[in-house]
Amino acid sequence: MAHLQMLSTKELTRPSGTAGSRRTTPCVATACPSTCTTRSGASSSPVTCICWRRYLWGPGKAGTHRVLDCGSGIGRVTKGVFLPVFEKLEMADMMEHFLLHAHEEYLGADADRVETYYCFNLQEFTPPKNKYDVIWMQWVACHLTDKDLMNFLIRCKKSLRPNGVIIIKDNMARQGCKLDPIDSSISRHLDIMKVIINKAGLEVLAVEKQEGFPDVIMPVWMIAMQ
Repeated sequence: MAHLQMLSTKELTRPSGTAGSRRTTPCVATACPSTCTTRSGASSSPVTCICWRRYLWGPGKAGTHRVLDCGSGIGRVTKGVFLPVFEKLEMADMMEHFLLHAHEEYLGADADRVETYYCFNLQEFTPPKNKYDVIWMQWVACHLTDKDLMNFLIRCKKSLRPNGVIIIKDNMARQGCKLDPIDSSISRHLDIMKVIINKAGLEVLAVEKQEGFPDVIMPVWMIAMQ
């Protein structure tokens, strides 16, 4: 397993056979595993902006200095939601080619505002301490075991700045847990998620159901915690 590397003034490594110009990035952290347990690159909803904004700005609320997008994929949420709000951004995803695409193509000129691209799976990722106003996890918690999710949340808690918040957005089973036989993801009932969050020493601030999705699909919930 590769160790964490902080490569200042280095370039993201392009896979062989890929054409196009390369953009330099201030910092790249890599520790790409040989096995995958988190799904990245899932399409984000155009209505991702939810209750999390109520925790920004003002006394006792999170700042807008820096956000970490976990399971970022190519950066759809980073581009559509976070770029207009935060001064500095960081992205974490276990798929290097997603981060490359984000940096070199998808984010365009705004790619230079992303300070760090972390190529990690979340089981092994320890975010820097006391750094983030918001840590966002969208459609990635379902690819972690209960223990791995709890431990990652514990590490994330230490990474928050004063009044910072963690937001999970994910599919939630209508009862119990539901295992997807295709991608091995596990969808938990909202109450089960709350138990894991409490075990991680975090307090649930609010929950909100994603509206506008058909009733035939699994509900999507967002949970704010700190």
